[in-house]
Amino acid sequence: MTEGKKRAVVLLSGGLDSSTVLGMARRDGYACTALSFRYGQRHTVELERAAKVAAHFGADHRVIDINIGSFGGSALTDESIVVPTDGTADGVIPPTYVPGRNTVFIAVGLSLAEAIDAERVFLGINAVDYSGYPDCRPEYLSAYQTLADLATKAGLEGRGAVLTAPLAELTKADIVREALAVGVPIDVTWSCYQGGEEPCGVCDSCRIRDKALIEAGRPDLATKYAQAQL
Repeated sequence: MTEGKKRAVVLLSGGLDSSTVLGMARRDGYACTALSFRYGQRHTVELERAAKVAAHFGADHRVIDINIGSFGGSALTDESIVVPTDGTADGVIPPTYVPGRNTVFIAVGLSLAEAIDAERVFLGINAVDYSGYPDCRPEYLSAYQTLADLATKAGLEGRGAVLTAPLAELTKADIVREALAVGVPIDVTWSCYQGGEEPCGVCDSCRIRDKALIEAGRPDLATKYAQAQL
């Protein structure tokens, strides 16, 4: 970590949103430690992409093993649960929700931030196109900040890390525009729920991403499946 620079931890999944947040943090002058998790997910393509994105932005990169996926309960960790391809009804939490994932990840991020004296923990959560996940809402983040300020030595001393979610109120198309503005290598990022050599183009995550890329004027970056539909 560079001495004298303001420091930040960035939770980096390797997807479009978290990669954009890393680019924004670097643009704003933070020396960043990117934090990724091997949590028992279906595939680790996203971790390979996270490493490339971190290198692109000159960030330190740490991968933590914390196998919450062994508990099951999610299509992203249990292959017996089907990954949805036809959307989810409003008000229904989709089967791709991983129980407690953001709560666990943020806790680890806060621990790292306190250890390295980082002033912010950046998150790629989004409340507009958030697929119904309860742990992507502003009220969740606000409550977690209260907990963090009470639960850490740094917080009690008034210098605790601030949970920062700059994409929280943006549309997915606006996130794409922000990604382009900060130089995210979008073709390197991986948002697909499936593993493979190419994104599937039909899972909820691919469809939301493809729609946004097309709306933002970059259909060339969409999946081959989406391009074939144009």
